[in-house]
Order: sequence, then C-alpha cells, then structure tokens
Amino acid sequence: MDNLLLNWLKTGPNTQQLISFNHHDIMPSNRFCAQVAYLYQQLQAQPAKRWLLAAKQSDLFAAGLCAGLLAGKTIILPANTQTGTLSELNHQFDAVIADMPVCEVRTFIPLTTEITPPVAKWPTSEHLGELILFTSGSSGEPKAVRKTIAQLDAEVSTLEQTFAEHLPHCSVVSTVSHQHIYGLLFKILWPLAANRPFLSEQIEYPETLSYYLAIMPNLCLISSPAQLSRLPDALDKQLQHRHPSLIFSSGGPLSFQAATDIEQCYRQLPIEIFGSTETGGIAYRRQRKANEPWQVFSPVTIKQDLDDGALCIQSAYLEQDNQWHKCDDSIELINAQQFTLLNRLDRIVKIEEKRISMVQMEQLLRSHPLVKDAAVAMLTKPRQMLGAIVALTDEGKALLAAEGKLAVNNHIKKHLLSQFERVTLPRRWRYPDVIPQNAQGKRVQSDLVSLLKKHD
Repeated sequence: MDNLLLNWLKTGPNTQQLISFNHHDIMPSNRFCAQVAYLYQQLQAQPAKRWLLAAKQSDLFAAGLCAGLLAGKTIILPANTQTGTLSELNHQFDAVIADMPVCEVRTFIPLTTEITPPVAKWPTSEHLGELILFTSGSSGEPKAVRKTIAQLDAEVSTLEQTFAEHLPHCSVVSTVSHQHIYGLLFKILWPLAANRPFLSEQIEYPETLSYYLAIMPNLCLISSPAQLSRLPDALDKQLQHRHPSLIFSSGGPLSFQAATDIEQCYRQLPIEIFGSTETGGIAYRRQRKANEPWQVFSPVTIKQDLDDGALCIQSAYLEQDNQWHKCDDSIELINAQQFTLLNRLDRIVKIEEKRISMVQMEQLLRSHPLVKDAAVAMLTKPRQMLGAIVALTDEGKALLAAEGKLAVNNHIKKHLLSQFERVTLPRRWRYPDVIPQNAQGKRVQSDLVSLLKKHD
C-alpha cells in the first residue's frame, strides 16, 4: 500500500471508479478525467505558478486540485474565503481557480459543472506541483505550511494501512471542510487513492446524515468534536437502526462524554486523530476510558522535551523527516508509542474546531478606531469560547455612553469578521478603563478570565 496517492495521480482513476455522489447525481471516472484534463490544459496555458484554489463542492475542488498538481502548479489553500483572509494572503498567489470570483486577480479559471468537456485521457505529468496551506502562527500572521505530494502520499498510505481492515467498500461523507488539512486528507485524497467515493456536499444537518445512512449500506463519517458532541442530542441519544462503518474525529479534543454518547447512538466509538497542519497526523485513539492514551502512527517517532514537557516528533510527513519537530502541546510520555495530552504551550486555541490565534485577534482589535488596547482570553464554561477585554478610545467611550454596549459590540464584531468566521468571535465583552496587569506589567490569564466572568 506504499505510494498509494502517488500511483493514483500517475495513472488516474480506473474506469470503474466512482469519484463522488450527491442526492441527485454521481461523478463517474470518465467525467472526472474529462474535467481534470480540461482544467489541466487551461492551467498549462497560463504562466502563473501560484494558484489559490477554493470551491464549495468537493468534486469540483478535487478536479481543480488534481489538474493543478498535474500541471506542476503550487496550489494555495486558504482556510476560508473571508475578504480579510484573502487580502492577507494576496501576495501569496498569482491567480485563482475557484467556483466563483473570490477576489480581483489578473487570471481566473472557473470551476463549474455547467461545462461538459469532451472525453479525454488522464493527463501525464513529469513534475507534480505542491500545496501550501495556511495556519495561525503564534505571531498572529498567517503561517504558510508547504506540503509536497510525497509527504501527503506518506500520510494517505499510512491511513490505508492503519484503518483499511475496518472499512468495507464504503463511501465517505463529511461534516468538515476540504479546505483544511484534515478534510483534504480524509475526504478527498485518501478516498480518491483508495477508490472510495465521497459525498460532493458538506453535511450540515443531522437529518442529512440520517438520510444517507438510510439509503447507503456502508458510510465512513469524517467529522469534528464540535459536531459530534451535538449529534447525540439531535438523535435523542437513541440507538440508530443504521450507523456508519467508521467515524473519524479531528480538529480538537473530543470529550469522553461525547465519545460515549456517540457510541450509545451508533454502537461504536469515534476514532480520534491528533495532529496539526504542520505535522500531519501524529496519533490516534478510541476513548474506551477517560483520558485514553494516544497511539502514535507507525511513521512517527516521539520523545518529550525535558524543559517544558513538550511533545517532539520525527515524522515522514514533515519536510525534514530526520529532524526533531517540537509541538505546542505538553504531554505525559507513557512509552515509545503512547502518550497522554496535557495542555497547549502557545496562544493558539480551537474554537468550533477552527484554529484561532489570540495574538492575531488582539492585533486586529487594536486596529479599530474605537479601541485603545485589547486582550483576548479563553473561557471553558459553559463551553469553550473567547472573551474580549477592550479599553476604548475617547470616541469609543462616547459611543458606549450614547448607544450602549450592544452597539459597540456590533461595531467591533463587524471589524473582526474581516478575518475571522462568526462562530469564532468572542461571546463575552468587557470595557474597563484599563486592562488588568500584574506587578511586572504582564497580563495574567486568571485575572482576565475573572473579569470576563463578572456580570455586567
């Protein structure tokens, strides 16, 4: 099963492979080959090297991705298509291939199902392109993470070796976006290389999942902790007649209670994947008991940093696979293949499974004309969310006095939406004259949290 993805990209899908499906259509291999060849020719005709790729439908995204890689292009994957996000990445790409014009660029190739290209063979390529994904760096600036096809192939091949025996010939459905590394690997690249069709749409409602489970015999569900933790309530925590063949979860910690509730509904525990955009998958587990240890994937070697307890890895998924990479999580090392996670060591947090830099959010807050200074803190109750403590300018104070807190909140939230998705915005807002500091002039997290917990 080595070189599973590389071999597939070299030859393309076999004539019997079903690429994708939805409730009214299917994408057979001959139509997919025609789409990829059509896009490949357009990309080959353009001198632009760096192409931003974005599409809502996974089959269109997959066609654009394959065409770009076969054409030797560098594919830029933004985390989202918010205007602020794209303007921050503006210098990172030269052209766009997408299902709609997402920004003003010189060159744009549309991804559409309205054009039916003539039958064509899979393009051959002497040199495959690579991908660049972006994640929140600790400085607040988007951090580019380069991924070669060899790195992604190593990960896809390992996933197949690790989990294939638990997967009958099944189809893949997902509640997560393919624009991020987890969805990209689990919903697009692994299914393509292993001949498993995927749902071209992203599942947003429990009813949609139940619909596909009812009409298809074997489904693999790709999901996240936020979505899986809500699903049992939507199903009244009742045992379901039809259940997925396998459930994957990644993007943040899944609580033991949520894992147990999912087992109650679907007769199986989710397989959790621990990793990051930079590292790829590091380890996996099923929570048979609370705080179940993580089992390291076979191409990954681990150790613990003696100074701060950080997890350090060597991995075939990294650009320098023979060097130690220090992660931002502290661990308790059990043995050479197992560890338990303790806590984060940086200011990157997960809100609704979206990775958020609190530094970046604070910088954006300070750029607003109503804001003199700002601090962002994490709250864990009643659920994981952000709170913002903002010292206002004179203009901000005047608006607060004249129109009230809600008006100020809305002004600042609108500003944050230029770079952050709505579900990640702070849920609690406080407007003190000064932001609390200790005797050394540093902000103490516990002081910020205490202020946010106080009632208005």
